Amino acid sequence: MFLDTQLKNPSPEGVSKNHFSSGSDLAPQLAAMNALALRSLADLFSEKEKLFLRSVTLRDNRVYREQSSPKRTIIALLGLNRLVDPSMNRMFDIRSMHEAVFCDTSWVKSLRELGLLTWFTAECAPERLGKLFKEFEFDKALGSYQDGREAHTSGLAWFLAGISHSRLADSGKVPDLTDLAVDTYHLLIENQGEGGIFGQVAFPRWYRWDLYRRLGTFGDQIYAIYALSTFARAFHIEEPLAPALSCGHAIRALQGENGEWWFLYDKQMDRVVNRYPIFSWQQDGTAPVGLLALGEATGQSFLEPIRKGLSWSTRSTEFRNTTELQAHRQGLSWDSVHPKSRTIKYCEAALSLLNISRKPQEKPLCVRYATRPDHFGWMLYAFGRIGLPKEPSIAGAMRAKSRRGKRLG
Repeated sequence: MFLDTQLKNPSPEGVSKNHFSSGSDLAPQLAAMNALALRSLADLFSEKEKLFLRSVTLRDNRVYREQSSPKRTIIALLGLNRLVDPSMNRMFDIRSMHEAVFCDTSWVKSLRELGLLTWFTAECAPERLGKLFKEFEFDKALGSYQDGREAHTSGLAWFLAGISHSRLADSGKVPDLTDLAVDTYHLLIENQGEGGIFGQVAFPRWYRWDLYRRLGTFGDQIYAIYALSTFARAFHIEEPLAPALSCGHAIRALQGENGEWWFLYDKQMDRVVNRYPIFSWQQDGTAPVGLLALGEATGQSFLEPIRKGLSWSTRSTEFRNTTELQAHRQGLSWDSVHPKSRTIKYCEAALSLLNISRKPQEKPLCVRYATRPDHFGWMLYAFGRIGLPKEPSIAGAMRAKSRRGKRLG
């Protein structure tokens, strides 16, 4: 019933330190990115609620601060937990933030969210796993939540990752979830096409059956890669690595010439059907998280596509208009890039689905400026072990930023 191929040397840490060690040529850039993540998180922290805000956005030359988000706080905390410099974690009251997350879990309304909460608990508060498994009926989860019943790729992936991390935590309070993990795994790989691309949903509602089964976002691909890699490591099996590698090679082959991770993929035709929007948190966050985990589990290097993605994400920006200048002054980064015309992306997808070959034409693009904690959480989760820049001025600037963030919160 269970998969019996054994992994000989599973990594104890998941995301490798060897691909981007402190002595690599990228280390200074990655350390600077980590410092940027901490400074940005300080501005997003709500001292009153002990949670991070959902986002701070620049629209119509005005800055909008949204309400707090437990889910995005959890991702930020996962990243902070990876940071090797504990002194900087004193910028935040981590214990209070944990209490704020666990005191009210009513926001968990999907398989995806239950998987994220399990993942977070296993990595950041493993002593709470026993209580978590008593609070939620894990054995019924695949049928209890809509994204489980419809077999959403991202929901299954986050749930499988959560189960796998709980096994890796080895706290002695985890029930045997082997059968549940295997069932989730089989549902997940049913969404994968022959070329490696994952569709978004296995059992969508009738009026969107073909498209949702056939098309999958970049998030669907990278979360599936991470979940399969972590599942293999946690349960000491090799079989899940084959579909993970197939997807990893597929998205690497479809990566943009300048390192772009495109938005929407067709598993039937193994191609990109919609390039935009491009999200910053995928370029330097989730893509490295997934590909580093895959490289660690398989021994194959995905360093080059990660480098390309980072290169596109961190390219220099010229402040050509007042919106860009104001975003820079507010400490906001670019969140996504998309065509100015909404019809362009639909035309691109429609032509591709109709199998009409046409070279993508460059159209005027616009940038959405925002700062969101999950972006910087994923960034730190990928590269936190590199640490922070050594310059004393960095620490001072970050403390000042932290004080400013508390005043704003």
